[in-house]
This record gives sequence, C-alpha cells and structure tokens, in this order.
Amino acid sequence: MRLLRRPHDSRLLALDATAAILIAATYAGFARMSGSVTQPAYTGPVWAGLLVAAAVGLPVAGRRRWPVPAALTAVAGAVAATLLDITREPYLAVGLTLYAVALTRAPRHSVPVLAATLAASAAAVLTGEAVVTPAESWSGAAGVAAIVWLVLGGGWAAGFAVRARRAREADHAARHTERAIVEERLRIARELHDIVSHSLSLIAVKAGVAGHVAQHRPEEAVDALRVIEQTSRAAMTDMRRALGVLRADAGAVDVPLGPTPGIDALPLLADQARRAGVAVELAVRVPDEGLPAGISLAVHRIVQESLTNAVKHAAPARCRVTVEADPREVRIDVTDDGVRGPDRAPPGGHGLVGMRERAMTYGGTFSAGPRTEGGFMVSARLPRDGARRTE
Repeated sequence: MRLLRRPHDSRLLALDATAAILIAATYAGFARMSGSVTQPAYTGPVWAGLLVAAAVGLPVAGRRRWPVPAALTAVAGAVAATLLDITREPYLAVGLTLYAVALTRAPRHSVPVLAATLAASAAAVLTGEAVVTPAESWSGAAGVAAIVWLVLGGGWAAGFAVRARRAREADHAARHTERAIVEERLRIARELHDIVSHSLSLIAVKAGVAGHVAQHRPEEAVDALRVIEQTSRAAMTDMRRALGVLRADAGAVDVPLGPTPGIDALPLLADQARRAGVAVELAVRVPDEGLPAGISLAVHRIVQESLTNAVKHAAPARCRVTVEADPREVRIDVTDDGVRGPDRAPPGGHGLVGMRERAMTYGGTFSAGPRTEGGFMVSARLPRDGARRTE
C-alpha cells in the first residue's frame, strides 16, 4: 500500500515539500543563533550547520516515496544537531517521517525503524544534555528524552492507526465485492436454470409422447416433434441472448437481446405447458401501469418454474395460475391436481431453491409443498415496490 496511489497525493507532496523547506530553514537559523543558559551556541563551520539542517528537514519531502531512508536520514541529522548544540527541539521532523514509515510499511518493518530511532534519539539527548555540553541534570535530560520519545512514538502510532483503518476499509470493500460476485453468479445460475429446465422439460415430455405413439398414432408423434422443434429453437435463442449479456462485448453476439421476460409473457408459458399435457388456467390481474421490471421478471420466473415442475411431476393434470397485484404486494399462486394426497415428494434440483431466492431477493416470502386435497402448490408474495437486495 503506497500513499502515492491515492488521488490527493499531489497536494500531500506539495505540503511535505513546504514543511521540509521550513524545517530546514529553521534549523539553518538555529545554527546561527547565539547561545543561552539552556541552549549552548553552535560553534562549528557554517557549511556543517547547513548540511545538518538539510539532513533534518529535507527528508520530510521524500517521506512518502522513501519512508525508511527518509526516517534514518532525519534521525541522523537530528542526532547531529543535538550533539553539535544546534538545537535540542523534540525531533518533529523525525516524527513526521516515522508517520510515513508506519503508514506504508508492515509492522515487522516499521517497528525496527521505530526502535532504532528511539534508541538513537535517547542516546543523543542524554549525551548532549548531560555529557557533551551539560545544560541539564541526568533527570532533566531523561525528561527531555521522554518528550522526544512521545513525539516519535506519537508519529509512528498515528501512521499505524491510519494504516489499520485503511486495511479495514479495504477488507470491507473486498468482502462486499466477493458478496456481489457470489450474488451475480447465483443470479446467472437461476436465469440459465430457468431457461434450460423449462425447455428441456417440455422436450422430454413430448419426446416420450412421440416415442410412445410413433407406431400407432404417427400424427400425434409429428405434433410432438413439431413442439420439440419449436421449443428447442426458442431455448437456443434465449440461451444465446443470455450468453450475449454475459459477454464482455455484447456487440460481438449477432442476436438482438430482446425485452426482459415479464408478466406479458405468462400466456406463452401457459401455452407451452398445455402442449406438454397440463391444462393451465391462467388469471392475471395487475394494474394498467404494470409492475417494476425486476418484480415482473421475478413473477415470470416463479410461474415458469412452477409450470415446469407441473409438467415434470404432475402431467397430465390441471393447473391454476393466479397473479394478482395491489398497491402493497404481488401475489403468485400456482396449484395443480397431480398426484393425490400429501405423499407427493417436492421436486428435486434447484427449482424451489431458485424461486425462494428470487422472492427473498425482493424482500418477499415463498412457500411450496403438497396439498392435502391432492396435487402441489406454490405461493409467493412480493412487495409491490420491492427493491432488489444486494447486501
């Protein structure tokens, strides 16, 4: 993780450069100041004082690009300034570089740098204050060292805290992305399942009919083969459209995407089920303005999968499909009178799971199971204004 990749880096670099110049200029001024009781005067050559000032201040300008070299250079300059009596201020420049070290480097790398700067600064302050040019007692020198440690540790701790916060934010974003990917995979799986399962169920039923009556009633076999052909072509078109949507470049697929299926396509689903031997009674009562696209698609897929199950498990049978909508919710009820009694096992596979997931996606409810009077029922309730849930 590098700060230079953040969008406001140019401003931060400008601020660092300004701070570096000010700190270096301040240290250069310290090198030319006369001494006092608490701060002896620097008596070395001017060029050496300017070199120390540059070593302390200028690394701040490069702390984001080269944090560890900047910190080591700054602490070397600050130690020199302390021992040469240029100044004994609390190592502010070093604290700024340690902030960048803790922010951009893992603790296994930043902690040794912190330890080295703490040791060097304490040694320099104690030596300068109590040995080289005594201006404090040992206890006073220890107090100054403690202040220096507070500044250095505070800079490192601030960088570490910001790094930890950014790591949490990155982890949260990664989990959110992973959830979105999983949800998208489930959505794609549901769409493909609904397309393939519905069509193949009709094809399987009609193929069985054709094989059964081919010798004795060839005209019925011809009708069954015609349904198989029509269903197969429609399924291939739907599949190509679905795969076209999934392509990175949808324009590469020379197939019009067409409208998203909704409640307007329910009569077609009923006709297909009738061809497979299920007498479907369809009742749709929705407002003239229709339903939101997402809710309409969910209704279509729930009815489609319910009819597919009726074709596979109940044909020949009668099936009633009711779709009603009011300002509050949309109600979908599908019942058939297939196998009698409550012993009919629920359909296997992913159909019921997919219908339940669709209902829950929009904050609705779903139930399915055998009817006591015989057959099977599917019931779903979707909020009229249900927004797709992505969390």
